[in-house]
Amino acid sequence: MSYRKIVHIDMDAFYASVEQRDNPQLRSKPVIVAWRGKRSVVCAASYEARTFGVRSAMPAVRAERLCPDAVFLPPDFPRYRAVSHQVRDIFKRHTDLIEPLSLDEAYLDVTENKTALPTATQVARTIREQVRAELQLTASAGVAPNKFLAKIASDWKKPDGLFVIQPEQVDSFLCPLPVGRVPGVGKVTEEKLSNLGVRTIGELRSIALDALEARFGRYGARLYELARGVDETPVVPNRPTQSISSEDTFEHDVPLAETEPMIRRLAEYTWAASRKESRVARTVVLKLKTSDFQILTRSLTPSSPPSSCEELTTIALSLRERVGLGAEQRFRLVGVGLSNFFDPDTVSTGPRLFE
Repeated sequence: MSYRKIVHIDMDAFYASVEQRDNPQLRSKPVIVAWRGKRSVVCAASYEARTFGVRSAMPAVRAERLCPDAVFLPPDFPRYRAVSHQVRDIFKRHTDLIEPLSLDEAYLDVTENKTALPTATQVARTIREQVRAELQLTASAGVAPNKFLAKIASDWKKPDGLFVIQPEQVDSFLCPLPVGRVPGVGKVTEEKLSNLGVRTIGELRSIALDALEARFGRYGARLYELARGVDETPVVPNRPTQSISSEDTFEHDVPLAETEPMIRRLAEYTWAASRKESRVARTVVLKLKTSDFQILTRSLTPSSPPSSCEELTTIALSLRERVGLGAEQRFRLVGVGLSNFFDPDTVSTGPRLFE
């Protein structure tokens, strides 16, 4: 049986590492890349800051409480994009099958590589060595028979690590892992699985396909496959981001007027995720699901793209006013998204996107 050879490369604390590389005085210091302000969230944190519990997408005010001595720096996305292009140039020496996920991570299909290296492991090792030598940055890599496993593997020995999952090791590696490691399994799905007595991927395998489909719909089939380490999703080069969103389900159905705290929190998550993209979004989307499972979406494309988390939040909250349901209506889910992405490098004139 033939297997694909997939490498997932994840740059370590990318934005913060670029800042530390370019300013020697920041090395070995806790660095937090974030705008200051009550509505700002952390774009990146150096590993020195992470020892204090600071994480990406965390509110900046909380990060400052956890690590009061940290150096806060406003993000410089044009510079990060330039470095990301340099990293991608290194990838291109080895394969043309590159699927960027963001500025700091990508999938590579090296089933056949351009440098005649005999194994995917050697390709991954060589890429990491070239990134270190040429860019003075570190990257973690995961090598596996598919994208799902490669992404898990790249996180296994971070930072500056390499982890390989051989085809014959898939079952022994996957079964003990918590179901939360499966893509798409958030808190709500994890709780539903826990109610079925499922806490590990091995236990998930004991649930029949029809039972998973009955409980989770089309995603049930995906759960069934991933629990067995099956992922036929190909590496697709140059696939642009269509949308980014965050959504969550309320513990109890709530009226529209009580959705503001959740909208604010989800806007922060969405904004933080969008900062990792090389492209910029024009459109803000608000998603709501009623207590009877009716899905409503409202969107707005302002004259210039949202330039801050606060602006995204303001637009998302304003979209609630366009929900023409009565005050008695209850909602079980809310989501905030960004869509209609474009490449700012192709626009010669226009609004200032980043402050």
